[in-house]
Amino acid sequence: MLLEKKVYQPLTFRELIDLRIHLAGCSFCRLYGKQSAMINRMVQQLFRDSENGEYKLSDEFKRELQLRIEEELSK
Repeated sequence: MLLEKKVYQPLTFRELIDLRIHLAGCSFCRLYGKQSAMINRMVQQLFRDSENGEYKLSDEFKRELQLRIEEELSK
């Protein structure tokens, strides 16, 4: 919880100490923290790219997606 909270608001001194102590002994949370940070960076990059108009789907991908949607709707 503190790893996610840290992304959106500053942690209190007590929370920061608790988090550091926990991370020192918990390899699962250290890994989760790294993965979560990477996902956040990737999502932010996608939003920046889409705002700049840099992110576009190819026509072929759009056709394939449309076919898949139509197939699912016809079931």
